[in-house]
Amino acid sequence: MALPQIPEKIAAALHKGLVIPAHPLALDEDRRLDERYQRALTRYYLEAGAGGLAVAVHTTQFEIRKPEIGLFKPVLELAAEEIDRFTARTKKPIVKIAGIVGKTDQAVAEAKLAVDLGYHAGLLSLAALPDASNSELLTHCRTVADIIPLVGFYLQTAVGGRKLDVEFWRAFCQIENVVAIKIAPFNRYHTLDVVRGVVESGRHGEIALYTGNDDNIVADLLTEYAIPADNKIVRKRIVGGLLGHWAVWTKSAVELLEKIHNNEDESQLLTLSTQITDCNAAFFDAANNFAGCIVGIHEVLRRQGLMKNVLTLNSDEVLTAQQALEIDRVYAAYPHLNDDRFVAENLAKWLK
Repeated sequence: MALPQIPEKIAAALHKGLVIPAHPLALDEDRRLDERYQRALTRYYLEAGAGGLAVAVHTTQFEIRKPEIGLFKPVLELAAEEIDRFTARTKKPIVKIAGIVGKTDQAVAEAKLAVDLGYHAGLLSLAALPDASNSELLTHCRTVADIIPLVGFYLQTAVGGRKLDVEFWRAFCQIENVVAIKIAPFNRYHTLDVVRGVVESGRHGEIALYTGNDDNIVADLLTEYAIPADNKIVRKRIVGGLLGHWAVWTKSAVELLEKIHNNEDESQLLTLSTQITDCNAAFFDAANNFAGCIVGIHEVLRRQGLMKNVLTLNSDEVLTAQQALEIDRVYAAYPHLNDDRFVAENLAKWLK
């Protein structure tokens, strides 16, 4: 059986390196999908210069899959419609990535739906298999890869991920239809495990690496790894980001990635790195073990007018006064990092 292939232009863009925001979920006051604001968010990311979108991922809220909520298909459809409309107008290739979760039956069903809706790849979470062996995990991954090209995903344990060792990543990368990996363990040792696994698999030239380490974005993008494999040194870089953090201030993120790709002053970029990490601590509620990592993103978007509220599908997720004050602080401390003017100039158009 021929494996589904990612289009050449999409693959080329993915390997060059892109800003790929993790798409949030806009809700009305009754916690129902607000289609107007959901579309506005997608339009914002596309016009800000994002090269792809990841939809139905952690930032979109895993609860969208609950039968009583039933938003998994609608949010994938809305994003795909806006991306396709943008691509038809601009001819710019945009990578469509669908989050895929659950045990094998669920993951297969989600992958099939994503393919039907025109998504290019699936970001495969293994959080639903916390006790599976490497062999069992790889069987699961191969089954899903038969349906859709895969973006591997190392999710930090603080928000439900599981540890994945270098042996897993080496074998995972040998799956033919793996096209990229999002590295998001928020851990230097685990990040290195992924890069080693990619290099030692022999497929390092075929798999694009993306940072999901929202606490270490710039340093990840500046680093060139030099890893011994097959009696030589293989050099490998993380080329872009697939990030919840980049769901806000996205135009600034695009400008940042361009500076990194253009090899601009590294010392200045490292200074920016600490400032961006400070912002992420506020947005993701690091002081409270990331309990507010979704509502913090919502609050920034609400302040810009891209969301009407900070509500999530889980009523227990709330913006605390402490987190709001932290967002106030970083907003005031680093005005050069936001894209408020860009949003203000275009918001009315996106909300039409």
